[in-house]
Amino acid sequence: MALRALLEYAPLDLERDLLVVVDDVALEPGRPRFRARGSAGNHNGLQSIEDVLGTQEYARLRIGVGAPAGGADLADWVLSEFDDPDDEDAVLGVLPRLVEGVEVWAREGIEAAMNRYNAPLDADE
Repeated sequence: MALRALLEYAPLDLERDLLVVVDDVALEPGRPRFRARGSAGNHNGLQSIEDVLGTQEYARLRIGVGAPAGGADLADWVLSEFDDPDDEDAVLGVLPRLVEGVEVWAREGIEAAMNRYNAPLDADE
């Protein structure tokens, strides 16, 4: 894994030097969620990172892609093209704002990015 090779090359300050960006089927398409730490849940990519780092204490940016319909295979779902053009538009539409969010993370840290760029939760969440 690339992260293991990077860690062998140079030590990282996980709070300052690492932001993991992943898709998230638990969030509606285009909904961003910066987090300072947390469990991998059922996300294989995050679990792999956690295994290499030996901790859940690393920043991540989750970008919602929506859940697969009808019990479709999760791996196939996240690696395929969007079925719904509106879902694709929602994800692509949020990317310029998230570029700003990543810049804020790099300059000011994860808390600032969380405060400015996390979408407010709906009342039913």
